[in-house]
Amino acid sequence: MSENAPDDALLRRGYELMYFARLLDTSLVTWQRQGLVPAYPPMRGQEAAQVGSALALDRDRDFVFPTYRETGVAVAWGVDLPGYLANHLALWHGGRWDAAASRFAPIQAVVGGSVTHAVGWALGRRFDDAGAVAIAYLGDGASSQGDVHEAMNFAAVLKAPVVFFVQNNQWALSVPLERQVAGGSVAARAAGYGIPGVVVDGDDLEAVYTATRDAAEHARATGEPSVVEAMTYRRGPHATSDDPGRYRTLEDERAAGPDPLDRLEQVLRERGIADDDWFATVAAEAEPRIEELRQNTVDAKAIEGAEMFDHVFSEPTPQLARQKAQWRSESEHV
Repeated sequence: MSENAPDDALLRRGYELMYFARLLDTSLVTWQRQGLVPAYPPMRGQEAAQVGSALALDRDRDFVFPTYRETGVAVAWGVDLPGYLANHLALWHGGRWDAAASRFAPIQAVVGGSVTHAVGWALGRRFDDAGAVAIAYLGDGASSQGDVHEAMNFAAVLKAPVVFFVQNNQWALSVPLERQVAGGSVAARAAGYGIPGVVVDGDDLEAVYTATRDAAEHARATGEPSVVEAMTYRRGPHATSDDPGRYRTLEDERAAGPDPLDRLEQVLRERGIADDDWFATVAAEAEPRIEELRQNTVDAKAIEGAEMFDHVFSEPTPQLARQKAQWRSESEHV
């Protein structure tokens, strides 16, 4: 067993976070159907990959760069969830939590955009916080973006401490893996950049945790980036506007294997780490938290639109001030 394998307490914590992330994820889909949330990209089936990777990092030093599907990472990282959900409520682009203080970047809707941001942050940390690591989340579909190639090559050449964490969920929206990724593996491309790359079972929290922690420690010790490819499966639609029944069948999902939450529960039971009472307590404690978030969603208010001009420069330019004044005069109802 690797020295970086999670202990029993961490496995229990991992299950608690995965359970809550699953419940929040399914609730958000329901809330979208009820008209409370405009749109949402589900992550059901990717809980082990997201929670396992987040738990492997140092919350006081490292920085997370998410895409639009990292609800499980946000839960595990301890991000202010009402602020996180503000993005999915279309109240504020990227969310309303304190990104700098939480070390969790705003939600990135541009495919592959989180990767370039992570590399830039990591390069900057070489000068003021050696040992800090960035983790960039991306999917198998995003790996085909030119920005991703440029970011990985840049990080390898200049030695930026980044963990490129690929959640290979088998689908780039409606395009299957075999039509999206030549060779079937994103991690295999790491060799072309001269950096380490590993493929891991993304539905196994222990395996994900260990692989991510190994990659983070390698980055701290050498300043070198690496690729961790977590092979998982997107068990829901690409987004609430998507109909996966148009391009795959229930048999496709069944072929993906056991659900990651069920797998971890089985491990906990077989090793005597948790029993029926413990699992019942986890479920009972999650329900009121979800209900509180639902009420926050109902009560959430949009911020003043003019605030969009306040976060462009530390000292607003005359042109920006004129734009803000003009916007106010034309949008007094907002």
